[in-house]
Amino acid sequence: MTGPLVPFREIVLKVHSRCDLACDHCYVYEAADQSWRDQPMTVSDDVISRTARRLAEHAETHGLPSVSVILHGGEPLLAGVDRLRRVCAELTAAVTPVAGLDLRIHTNGVLLGPRYLDLFEEFGVGVGISLDGDRAANDRHRRYADGRSSHAQVLAAVELLQQDRYRPLFLGLLCTVDVANDPVAAHDALVALDPPRIDYLLPHATWEAPPVRPEGAATPYADWLLAVFDRWEEQGRPVPVRLFESVLSTLHGGPSLTESLGLAPTDIVVVETDGSLEQVDSLKSAYEGAAATGFSVFQDDFDAVAAHPGVRARQRGLAGVGDECRRCPVVRSCGGGHYTHRYRADRGFDNPSVYCADLMALVRGIESRTPVPELPGPDQLTLSALELNRTLLARLHTELDGRGGAEWAALWELTTAVDGAGLDTVLAHPYARSWLLATLGALREGRPEAVATAGRLAAYTAAAAVHDGAELTVPVRWLDGRLHLPTLGELRLGGPGTAGRAEVVVGRSGFRVRHATGERHIARPAEPAPDWHPVRRPGGRGAPVLEDLDPYRDCFGSPVLPRLGAREAQAWGSRVARARERLAATVPRLAGTEAPTTLTPLARGAGPVVGRHGFGALGLPVGLAGEPLAVALLRGLRRATLRALLDVADLYDLDGAWRHPSPWGPLPVSRLLAETYEGVAVAAYDGGARALAELRPALAALERAAELTVTGKRLVATVRQEWEEASRDR
Repeated sequence: MTGPLVPFREIVLKVHSRCDLACDHCYVYEAADQSWRDQPMTVSDDVISRTARRLAEHAETHGLPSVSVILHGGEPLLAGVDRLRRVCAELTAAVTPVAGLDLRIHTNGVLLGPRYLDLFEEFGVGVGISLDGDRAANDRHRRYADGRSSHAQVLAAVELLQQDRYRPLFLGLLCTVDVANDPVAAHDALVALDPPRIDYLLPHATWEAPPVRPEGAATPYADWLLAVFDRWEEQGRPVPVRLFESVLSTLHGGPSLTESLGLAPTDIVVVETDGSLEQVDSLKSAYEGAAATGFSVFQDDFDAVAAHPGVRARQRGLAGVGDECRRCPVVRSCGGGHYTHRYRADRGFDNPSVYCADLMALVRGIESRTPVPELPGPDQLTLSALELNRTLLARLHTELDGRGGAEWAALWELTTAVDGAGLDTVLAHPYARSWLLATLGALREGRPEAVATAGRLAAYTAAAAVHDGAELTVPVRWLDGRLHLPTLGELRLGGPGTAGRAEVVVGRSGFRVRHATGERHIARPAEPAPDWHPVRRPGGRGAPVLEDLDPYRDCFGSPVLPRLGAREAQAWGSRVARARERLAATVPRLAGTEAPTTLTPLARGAGPVVGRHGFGALGLPVGLAGEPLAVALLRGLRRATLRALLDVADLYDLDGAWRHPSPWGPLPVSRLLAETYEGVAVAAYDGGARALAELRPALAALERAAELTVTGKRLVATVRQEWEEASRDR
């Protein structure tokens, strides 16, 4: 595998290699690898100190902000309080000068008492406990060697952890699934203990040693887990369940939250009690020596393990699963399943999981049980765009962090004074996004003009006050002979290249602009006046705004035109109005009469352009007319809507991992979705039955695409409905 090493952020340190229980489903003692027999019972001082130094070096070399160490076994509490104190003290002393340290212990709980918990409180060691449910479920496997139950001792340990003093240490409960247990009874017993988290784990199995399956059951593990999921939902999700949250996260485009699912690279290394460095422990279920690397803390650093072919194989993401898994629509959520569960003697790990059918049923089951909100309409997209712009403005204020001085502080105070409908109006303008992004970019790059660019907030504040009719005086700067007030218009104060300062004095009858050479009164901002050029809506009431004044409209990657003359503007507005009428008559459901809200004329080009701005704006070549203009408006609306959807929702993940067949050639999912979303609308308007038929393969490819989130699938289903309605009309 090529590419940089993935540093280890988590190590498992075996502090004791034996156990006080005889769980018959334990992969350490009951599976193919029996190397535990050759390990020292307890980790030595040398192994502890070498491990601590190796981890500190690794964290410092890779600049890791924090690392986790899980104290493990066997049963780690068998190491005793004194040995565990030595482990915690050595790790803390070595690692904390260079990185944060998250110490954890995974125990069966039967020995857990106040002496251990006092130690863990001292060093901040989180405690996870294995418990398989109620007594009947737990005693099916988790017994002492003489057959005695461990259930009462584990409950006593959990009760201790529930005390106020120790509760912050409690990480949660780990439950290994057994389909012979009652899923609801097991789950209810765990929830009743009020843990901070529950982890449901599939028992480790391979194709050589497959999991137990009741006769006639196709997906018993999925059925068991879905019964728990239903109960969890019925209870109102009273406690986080990592497995379910991971599937829900990946279905919505987020990351996997567990090693056993998803495509995130592994970043775990195991240190045995003799100091040998191994891959993840679960590999011991596959075959003798499967986890071995041949490395040791005495001779090797952690980078040597990170470069091991076995470790690298688990860091390849999608490329690390087999062809069958790569073609599977749920691979983003299941990730091919746990690596160990793919093992087969004749093909190694290049196989689907032995739980493949269960994982498919689990992901599909959770997806079908999870309501997906309706796709937002134009009003919701406009509101979301406003919320995003407000967030960007708050970030701008934070990132200035004193660099704006007293002038910015005074301006911010004025802005908060008009924080109402007027400010919403100006911040909802599409080119407010262009200004905010440009200013934040200048600040991040340390450009000297950044603070002055941020000062454009004064123009937004003044315009907001005008909209509200609020009596306010706002100091502003004007550039290139012009004072531009967003959403209102532009006042000419000098010739090209001139600049200066002015005050905008807002009253009940418009506003006044005081500057070095005089004062201008704009009584009716919506109407032209000497040197005052208002924003125009040449198509009449309800038509898009002709935005040819805003200095941040030049965000389309295509030259924008200067302000159009009155006749040219009126003619363009009439052409746009007729084109919108055609669309409304032919494809009313697709035309979206609420958008676009803002049109900016471009100097050249053959079609619409969506730029780096908020929802509602569109750049259009000024020469378009008739049918080409109607098609351009429809294309532009679809592009702008898809861009706005991507601002508020994850529609797909792993873009570019696959190429899908389409009428436009093999495409990544982002292009395929964009072309199909736009193409169906255009074909419905003027393409005829043949054009619609040509889009059928693209829709089918999207419906099979593994990259789509549940929201992306909802969008594709909507496009499918549009396609079917248009096809029926033909």
